[in-house]
Amino acid sequence: MVVVELEKVLRKITISGVVQGVGFRPFVFNLAERFGLGGWVLNNSGGVEIEVEGPPEAVEAFVTALRAEAPPLARIESLQVREGSPRGYEHFEIRHSERQEGRYQLISPDVATCPDCLRELLDPNDRRYRYPFTNCTNCGPRFTIIADIPYDRPNTTMRVFPMCPDCQREYDDPRDRRFHAQPNACPVCGPQLELVPSSRFKVKGLAASSGNLEPETFKPETLKPETASDVIAQAADLLRHGAILAIKGLGGFHLACDATNAEAVRTLRERKRRPHKPFAVMMATLEEVKQHCLVSSEEEALLTSPQCPIVLLPWRPTSSVVREVAPGYRYLGVMLPYTPLHHVLLRDVGLPLVMTSGNLSEEPIAADNEEARQRLGHLADVFLMHNRDIYARYDDSVWFVPYVSRFTPHAPQPIRRSRGYAPFPIKLPFQMRQILACGAEIKNTFCVTRDEYAFVSQHIGDMENLETLEHFERTVELYKHLFRIEPEIIAHDLHPDYLATRYALEQLATCNLQPVSVQHHHAHLAACLADNGWGADDGPVIGVSLDGTGYGADGHIWGGEWLVGDYHSYRRAAHLEYLPLPGGDAATRNPWRIAVSYLYTLLGQFPRLPFLSEVEPAELDLLRQQLDRRLNCPLTSSMGRLFDAVSALLDVCGRTSYEAQAAIELEMVASQRVSKSANWQIGKLANSKGYPFQVEITSDQMVVRLRELLTALLTEVQNGVPVEEIAWRFHRTVAQMTVEVCQRIAADTGLRTVALSGGCYQNRLLLALTVPLLEAAGFRVLLHRQVPCNDGGLSLGQAVIANFASSL
Repeated sequence: MVVVELEKVLRKITISGVVQGVGFRPFVFNLAERFGLGGWVLNNSGGVEIEVEGPPEAVEAFVTALRAEAPPLARIESLQVREGSPRGYEHFEIRHSERQEGRYQLISPDVATCPDCLRELLDPNDRRYRYPFTNCTNCGPRFTIIADIPYDRPNTTMRVFPMCPDCQREYDDPRDRRFHAQPNACPVCGPQLELVPSSRFKVKGLAASSGNLEPETFKPETLKPETASDVIAQAADLLRHGAILAIKGLGGFHLACDATNAEAVRTLRERKRRPHKPFAVMMATLEEVKQHCLVSSEEEALLTSPQCPIVLLPWRPTSSVVREVAPGYRYLGVMLPYTPLHHVLLRDVGLPLVMTSGNLSEEPIAADNEEARQRLGHLADVFLMHNRDIYARYDDSVWFVPYVSRFTPHAPQPIRRSRGYAPFPIKLPFQMRQILACGAEIKNTFCVTRDEYAFVSQHIGDMENLETLEHFERTVELYKHLFRIEPEIIAHDLHPDYLATRYALEQLATCNLQPVSVQHHHAHLAACLADNGWGADDGPVIGVSLDGTGYGADGHIWGGEWLVGDYHSYRRAAHLEYLPLPGGDAATRNPWRIAVSYLYTLLGQFPRLPFLSEVEPAELDLLRQQLDRRLNCPLTSSMGRLFDAVSALLDVCGRTSYEAQAAIELEMVASQRVSKSANWQIGKLANSKGYPFQVEITSDQMVVRLRELLTALLTEVQNGVPVEEIAWRFHRTVAQMTVEVCQRIAADTGLRTVALSGGCYQNRLLLALTVPLLEAAGFRVLLHRQVPCNDGGLSLGQAVIANFASSL
């Protein structure tokens, strides 16, 4: 008998992208077995390497399947195939990882609990029943536990938990979905929970009829359950009785309480010093979410995605979630459970829970157990802690779906990009030098770049204190280390007093870096372009950058800007007229002062209107003197400040406790003008008439004059026109203003693409009014899709501008 040896070929395959920690090697192993191929696969510091040998047809089918059938969490950025000489491989194996100096890989964000793990978690017959750290290669912590690459257990915070024989067997079996799942654990060998009382608020006991805990003597025996399941059951009982818990999650602590208990929510607000800013709510299931909110198919897709962000949803009037959770809001920020701990806890409580960042207002989220006890001890009654360390702090991400109507959505947009998304990069259509862009003062992120990638950090926060600056500095070093980046350029905002700017300038003293200063609104424009994959040579666009504040090239405060530009340069084509901002930034906390300033400057009036009823005459007189003498009255062209002024003028919000509160509450009032049916009918309402304004043409730019607008608003208020009608028409006016100025610029330049950026475009109503008008006028409209339109996306724009500025 003659045995015919089949021809064999060998292929060397290199894959980069998110291909570690997502079950890629077992996928490759099982694929090779399916096609009867020999060879090996391994992780290295750059991604995944494969050698595969077998019949040509089988090898070709294997290569095709690598892309077509890749694991759901994998993102293949590059797949390179080279020919090699057959080596006689008879079997396929998974080899140990190789560390390679200077190489880097993309790192998976943390991933919400997958359906398989959730099924095990809720199965009384499974060995991981109610175990709060259940995970596999398709879900669980990733970025928050990684100290270095390659992504192997010794390089994570799970290194201190040796696996039991059962977990080790799963970990070693390529056919098991926990093969090389680095956080793999079970109740026998993994992290554990404990309940710890705070130092200030102590528990007397649980009286079912009391409704709230009594801050008296703590009895230790009440908080010593034996198992993780018991710990969660005890925590649920505390929450049902009005306690505030500090709960350690993936990237830090949440402060949690019963969202249907008004007294508990008020207590949390008092302790956290957050009187008005909305809280997020976690609900056990999608079905429960739909009982409290209207949910579109696009919003449902976001809620149930592996990223599992907070999604802003229309809030049903019949919801049992108390209005103290989001006072004055028509939307509720809702997320589903994304860890096994959350899944079990929410089911045990049987109620929606407030889940807000574990911090005092404006501080970074607490991450370490001891740090949490020190910083949150006066905020929480009890701590629900675990002993798995968090390597990188990670706030929840927040998204919304903008609508022209409830049935014609645009792509979802982030308000805060963090858990589930960072550190996955924005892929650019051009090569980048190694750059560190330091971002803005408010809603800070930074961005580091190399090759075609922009790694925008998770949300850092407001750079207003030492704690946030230290968080910024630590996270910069982590990104530089993980992605093997040594910046040669450092980009920063023009504002000399921003902490991020001062950090950048301090680096120049110790590092050989090329500094690039970037104007704030040019960075907004560039961020929107990069977000949409705009090419380096695609040419300029009209950029509408509307926000609260940004340091202008002339030293004034900008914020109502129409630019013509791209990554290389910009020209200020139009802006709102300059008006005085008495007290500078302090005026943003007192919008009534802005309203008075604008009325007095434009109309020469100090009218006695309802919004001034609580202002003393002496205080008004001092303000008049300040305006007459121009004492500490910087000039601003800010659209955000115009929203503040109108909000105060209409007696909607005269004093604020958080950023953009006056503008947000004005939007909520204006939205009352919209039909409450499922179809918002914005298309019909968009035809309603706005208020008058003038566009004045100067030698080199246009100025939008606001005297006629303020006159009309004042007349409406004095005539008793309903506030929601005035607020609606004001939004309509801003949309018309945007389009008219864009049309004038287009007539001069021939440009037909408009990029909308800046924090004002978080306003759903403004966006829903503006985009159809622009499109009807023949413009192509670019909106943010991957990074926020607010200052959280600014670092991306700074980075791409610095890349081209440095190459001139």
